[in-house]
Amino acid sequence: MNPTVLGALLGGVFGASLLLVVRRLPFLRKPSVDDRIGPYLRDIGGSDVFLGVVDSASPFYAFVRLFGPTLRAGAARLERILGGAVSIRRRLARAGIDRTVEEFRIEQVLWGAAGFGVGLLFALILLSFGLGNPVGLLALCGLLAVLGVLSRDTYLTAQVGRRERRLLLELPTVAELLALSVAAGEGPAAALDRVARSCRGELSEELKRVLAETRAGEPLVRALDALADRTGLVALSRFADGLAVALERGTPLADVLRAQAGDIREANRRELIESGARKEVSMMIPVVFLVLPVTIVFAFYPGAVGIRLIAG
Repeated sequence: MNPTVLGALLGGVFGASLLLVVRRLPFLRKPSVDDRIGPYLRDIGGSDVFLGVVDSASPFYAFVRLFGPTLRAGAARLERILGGAVSIRRRLARAGIDRTVEEFRIEQVLWGAAGFGVGLLFALILLSFGLGNPVGLLALCGLLAVLGVLSRDTYLTAQVGRRERRLLLELPTVAELLALSVAAGEGPAAALDRVARSCRGELSEELKRVLAETRAGEPLVRALDALADRTGLVALSRFADGLAVALERGTPLADVLRAQAGDIREANRRELIESGARKEVSMMIPVVFLVLPVTIVFAFYPGAVGIRLIAG
């Protein structure tokens, strides 16, 4: 490596380390109001409770515990740059992730730091062999950091999609079990409790949450409306609305649930057929670009070799 480049890298690392040490000196760091009164408010809740009561088995909380103030400052700065806290809060609820927007921003900061670390390691390897431009490699590190931040957001969207697919798959079975329980003579709340205790999955967890809200004093109809708003699925919203209307107007609940289960299964069947039709195009890609060229080569290559031998 060029001695000038090596000296610049070592000087930059030393300067950054010295800056971190100086910034963390007690007489230069002014604690905020949250830092001063936070330890006394952990028992009554608050936005920063997760920094005091952490899951020791999770590496995420370990990083938060070690670098809490720095990560929170980075998360706040990232929130000011990107915004969209309402959308993130809604997607976290739809994905069933019990975290705040600040925790999600901290995860994005960690993903960005991981991307920057990978780029920095790659840049150091290239520079050790005398390859690459330091400015370009630094830009590559910044690009990987941005990709890391955006990848966490994309992964959250994928988590939402996976959970919604699981909810749609569980919904017909849960509706039919509710219909059986109601037809057997149980009330709506008792039927929901029995199905929630009998089933395992995302929808049963949502039903348990609805029952917890009703036990806390929330009317069942309003808790079902909150379930529809929280999930964002059209089928599940229709299911919750049907339950609410049946409870309010006295419609036979078992018939409503059976009809909804049939409608949901029919919708899933139509979606499967449409997905199969869309997959036909992607199935043609290996046939056209892999199988067909190989077949043509095997068909024409012997003839080309024969013509060459005759011409020779």
